[in-house]
Amino acid sequence: MSRALPKYNKRRVLMIGGTAAVVLSGAVIAGNALAGETSKSGTNATTKAATSPGTVNCPAVAPSLPAIPASAQAEVTRNLTLLNTQIAEANKRLVDTVGQGGPNFVRNAILGPLKDKRVATINRIATAIGRTAAKPTGLDSLAPCTLNANGVNAGGAAATAAPSATATQQAGNTGNTGNTGATGNTGGTTAAGTITCPDVASKLPAIPASAQAEVTRNLTLLNTQITEANTRLANTVGQGGPNLVQNAILGPLADKRKSTIDRIAISIGRTAAKPTGLDSLATCTLNK
Repeated sequence: MSRALPKYNKRRVLMIGGTAAVVLSGAVIAGNALAGETSKSGTNATTKAATSPGTVNCPAVAPSLPAIPASAQAEVTRNLTLLNTQIAEANKRLVDTVGQGGPNFVRNAILGPLKDKRVATINRIATAIGRTAAKPTGLDSLAPCTLNANGVNAGGAAATAAPSATATQQAGNTGNTGNTGATGNTGGTTAAGTITCPDVASKLPAIPASAQAEVTRNLTLLNTQITEANTRLANTVGQGGPNLVQNAILGPLADKRKSTIDRIAISIGRTAAKPTGLDSLATCTLNK
């Protein structure tokens, strides 16, 4: 003869069942929370990796040039400037295409086309010099560039390093001497604007051979200064008051450029007429 369970036993069974439900729910919640943390962490890691595409490094061209005839100075300067512009565009493309393409994307879509452009530009420099002096040879070896990978970049395969790469290379600048950064574009700074500075090399007289190395070094430094200022511009977006760019970036840049331009004039003046009025080229502007 079956006996009904006492009331207290039924109550105990219900409590045990409720506890089991709570434990099970807690396990599900904990599992979901843990899964959510893992997903978020993975997303952050991916985002962080994608923010460092690296920069393009190219061998300096101007230090390998002979003394530049006065008749070729303007054309040589224009093409040295173009070399730097090409690197700026490649750096910008690196930033804009992070995560795109396969393992050879950077080589095929950025470094390869950049090399082709540099070959053509370097050949124009050699031709310009060769019209009134001995045409320099072997400059094509300076055309290939490499990827200086500061972070993870999809398709970050780099081209073979050029054997004549020099210590004057700067990330995103590459020491293209004779280029005074007339456009100031360094890539990746479009949101903050870019700094535009007057061209210096095109305003110089014929450079004596004895002053060529020092002038070249300081023209390179002018470009490096613009690159650094553009980087600071990008890194300080949204910081400071309305005068931050003028006081913290453009003002110090003008002071650095004045000193560098003075050194250029002095080096020329040692063996030729010292150029005057170059200080007016020190001041730069913000190109939004």
